[in-house]
Amino acid sequence: MKAGLVMTALMLAAPVAAQTVNVPAMTLPPSTLLSDEAKRVIVQQQAIRPPDFGNDIAAARAFWGRYNDDRLAEMRRHFRTVERRERMAGVMVDVVTPANGPAARNAERVLINVHGGAFMWGSGSGALVEAIPIAATMGITVVTVDYRLAPEHRYPAASQDVAAVYRELLKRFRPQNIGIYGCSAGGIITAQSVAWFQRNGLPRPGAIGTFCGTGSPYAGDSAYLSDPLTAGKPMRQGALPADLPSVYMTGVPASDPLAYPLRSDEVMRAFPPTLQLAGSRDFAASVLTWQHRRLSALGVKSELQIFDGLGHAFFVWPDMPESSEAFRLVSAFFDRHLGTGAAAPANKGK
Repeated sequence: MKAGLVMTALMLAAPVAAQTVNVPAMTLPPSTLLSDEAKRVIVQQQAIRPPDFGNDIAAARAFWGRYNDDRLAEMRRHFRTVERRERMAGVMVDVVTPANGPAARNAERVLINVHGGAFMWGSGSGALVEAIPIAATMGITVVTVDYRLAPEHRYPAASQDVAAVYRELLKRFRPQNIGIYGCSAGGIITAQSVAWFQRNGLPRPGAIGTFCGTGSPYAGDSAYLSDPLTAGKPMRQGALPADLPSVYMTGVPASDPLAYPLRSDEVMRAFPPTLQLAGSRDFAASVLTWQHRRLSALGVKSELQIFDGLGHAFFVWPDMPESSEAFRLVSAFFDRHLGTGAAAPANKGK
């Protein structure tokens, strides 16, 4: 009896090599937690089949431009805003305000949006799709940045453009009154930009949101499961890359803490309050949960919102209550964490 107990203890203490698991073919229905509207939207999403663009960046931009134009038309049916296009610190931006102006509570606050689009498209209608619902829901001005795109430009071009706009807004707003958020590539650039601010002596913003992408390569279970769960495609095979497989990030080592801030405790410890948000079938979901855990362990205020059964950037489709809920969550997060006071007047005696 004693020998058996000793053998059991030894077996439990021995290291176990992780094994790849064979997942049998299966049919997965929509999540039972989804609204009927969301199930109808998923049918629409599944009907969109992007072709293989190869190296034809113009064709890819045209395809996703039409996609974003359609989403923008839907946003305009739900929300009333006013937009103006201008150059800010040498960077083109769209300034989006609620139709009746910002709420009194937000008169001294502003948000910066960093649009998605695989680092290669998304300006124009794609940026407005991300800015309009938050501007209208929160009652706040949103400045969405038309940052330089790949393949014409490489890292850190987008971080530099976001920093230029941020520096300009600091002339009018206290840093704690400025929030930054982005989706997909925009979520990654948001995290990268905060790291860039640290290196270049800019004050920390009041709060940020990294949605469907963050300061790390895509990793974990969701990077494998997203394609089969959302599009019925075969599961990815082999190891995940240590860096982001994007022309924008070509030549940037995975050890660079400004490019991949999630890998640096020093950088992440200085992050402002951060909101992570995605669908459970998003390829970025796993890494968002990892970032939330890392930030929480480092003592940074962090929140995580995962919407069951939904895929990448689900909230660009506004015709479902889950998107409306996401807009309210984002707005409430920034309302809790941004300051409200005006910037101190400049000392004219100096």
